[in-house]
Amino acid sequence: MSVREVPETLASWLSDGPRMVIDGAHRPASSGSVLETEDPATGDVITSVPRAEARDVDAAVTAAADAFADGRWRALRPGRRTEVLTAVAGLIRAHRDELAYLEAWETGKPLRQALGEIALATDVFRYYAGWATKVLGTTLPTAAGAFAYTLREPVGVCGGITAWNYPLVLASWKVAPALAFGNTLVLKPSELASLTTLRLAELCLEAGVPDGVLNVITGYGDEAGAPLAEHRGVHKLAFTGSTAVGRRILHASEDNLKRVSLELGGKSANVVFPDTDLDAAVSAGLSGVFTNAGQQCAAGSRILVHTDIHDEFVKRLGAAADAMRLGPGRDPDSDMGPLISARQRERVLEYVRAGSEQGAHRLTADRDVPDGGHYVAPTVFTDVDSRMRIAREEIFGPVASVLRFRDADEAVEIANSTDFGLAAGVWTRDLNIAQHLVGRLRAGTVWVNTYGVLDAGMPFGGYGESGHGRELGAESVEMYTETKSVWTQLAAP
Repeated sequence: MSVREVPETLASWLSDGPRMVIDGAHRPASSGSVLETEDPATGDVITSVPRAEARDVDAAVTAAADAFADGRWRALRPGRRTEVLTAVAGLIRAHRDELAYLEAWETGKPLRQALGEIALATDVFRYYAGWATKVLGTTLPTAAGAFAYTLREPVGVCGGITAWNYPLVLASWKVAPALAFGNTLVLKPSELASLTTLRLAELCLEAGVPDGVLNVITGYGDEAGAPLAEHRGVHKLAFTGSTAVGRRILHASEDNLKRVSLELGGKSANVVFPDTDLDAAVSAGLSGVFTNAGQQCAAGSRILVHTDIHDEFVKRLGAAADAMRLGPGRDPDSDMGPLISARQRERVLEYVRAGSEQGAHRLTADRDVPDGGHYVAPTVFTDVDSRMRIAREEIFGPVASVLRFRDADEAVEIANSTDFGLAAGVWTRDLNIAQHLVGRLRAGTVWVNTYGVLDAGMPFGGYGESGHGRELGAESVEMYTETKSVWTQLAAP
C-alpha cells in the first residue's frame, strides 16, 4: 500500500479546523460544538468541522437575504458574473490535486475517480458562467396599443443540501446555476463529507463572489438540514440524497411553498443484447456498479443480460470483479475504496446476506478485505428474480444483480418493474432496438452503448421515486428563475 502523504497546504488547513463560511467570514458553530470527519479506510479522524444548529442556519439565511436584497450580486452586470464564475472554475482547476486528495480521503474513492469529479465540477462552473449573459425574456404579440414582454428574474435565496458520495460535484450543481442566474445560496453538505465544499466556498470568495452570496454551513441533517429546508426565508431548495429524506424535504417546504427539486435514489437497469460489443458492455457493467464502491444514485446495479450471452457475460464480469484491488482512496493503485461508514457497510452486508437467503447465486468470491476500514468486496449475484430485495431496493454499495431476459419486451418489463426511474443503459448495435427501448424505459437518462457519462449541458434527474426537477443543462433556467409578465398600455399617438 502506497498512500500518498497529506499535501502541506492541506495539513495546516485541517489542523486549524475548517470553519463554516457565513457572510464572507469563517465561523464556528454558535454553540462551539464540532463533529468529526473520519477516514472511511481506517476510521481515523481527519479533522473536525462546526456542528451547526438552527440559529446558525438563520444567520446564514439572513446573510443570503441581505446580499440578495441589496443587489451586490444580482444587480451586477451579467458579464461580471460570468467573469467571477469563470475565475471559480480556474481556481478549482488550479487546486485540483488538493481537492481530489480531500475527496479521496474523506469519501474513500480512488484518487483517479476523485480527479474526474474535480474535472466535472470545473466544467459545470465554466458552463454556467456562460449562462449569466443568456437569460432572455420574450416579446409577445398582444392587443393593439400594448407592449407585452416577459422577464427572467432570480428566485431569491436558495438552499442546497448535498449527499456525501460526490460532494464537490453535487455542490457545483447547486452553486453554479444558482449564482449564474443572480440568486444567493445557503449550502449544507453531508456531515460525512464537508471538506471539499468548505474549500469551494473559500475559492468562490477568492474568485470575487461577494460576501453573503454563498454561505456554507456544516452539521447533521436533523440539526442543520431540517431548519434550512423549513426556513421561510428560503425560496427554492435543491436536495440530493435518499428518497426517504426527499419526502421529508417536500413536507418541510409546505410552510412557505418554496420551490423544491429532488435528485433521489435509483435502481437502474443496464440492458445487454447479444449483438453488442461484449468487452465494452462488461467493462461498463463493472464500472457502472463498482465505481465509488457502488455509492452512486445512477448505479447500473441491475444488469439485464440476454439469455444467449448470459453465461459468457457473467463469467467475464465475475472474473473482472474478483480482480479489483481494494484499498484506501489515497493509494493510487486502488480500484475500489471502502464504503463511507460502518453503518453503510452493515447495511450493504445485510443485502448480501438477503441475496443468498432469497436464492440468488453469489458468483464472486467472499474474499478478505483490508483491515480497519469499511470495505465490502465487489459482489455479483446471478439467478436473480426481479422480486428479490437485491433487485428491487437501492443498496448503495458494490452489489450487482444479473437478470436474464429473452426479448426486448421482457427487458422493458423487468427494467420498469421498480418505483425508481433515474437512469438506464442499453447495449446493442441495432439502432431500431436501441431507440425502441429509449422510448419505453421510464428513466431520466438512457445511455446507449455507454454508461454513466455526464456533461454539464445535459440535464440530469429522474422519474417516480427518483425525484423531480432536473439539474444541469438549460433546464436550470426554470429551476433558478421566475418568469415575470409585463404589460404596458401605450397611449395613442
